[in-house]
Amino acid sequence: AEGNSERVAEIRGTEVGQGAKAMLCQAKENPNFLILAILPGDKRIDFKKLARVVGCKKTSFASPEAAMNETGCVIGAIPPFSFSENIKLVADPELFARYDEIAFNAGLLDKSIIMNSADYTRIAKPLLSEISS
Repeated sequence: AEGNSERVAEIRGTEVGQGAKAMLCQAKENPNFLILAILPGDKRIDFKKLARVVGCKKTSFASPEAAMNETGCVIGAIPPFSFSENIKLVADPELFARYDEIAFNAGLLDKSIIMNSADYTRIAKPLLSEISS
């Protein structure tokens, strides 16, 4: 339960960028419109790009309470899958272009999964769009 992308990658034995950082976001004009943004662990989310992709004016991080209510996970433990019809899944294709395998938290801060990138995109079916900087 580290909470730092660099340290988690070291523990997993993966590269920092290989980590599929899952960030629950919301539309500022409608906090009920949730987006699970997936990006490489060494990148930062670009809220303007994300807003453009999902068709809203502005986006921001969702609250820890919204994360727990919608995903059943604390922030930092959310896997890169949407199991809720209320959450739109958007992933930055750079993650899959750079790595054949991705690593992510498996619903708990101290459990991880390493998965084939092509299998992830086939199973999760995220909207692929550049959302990081």
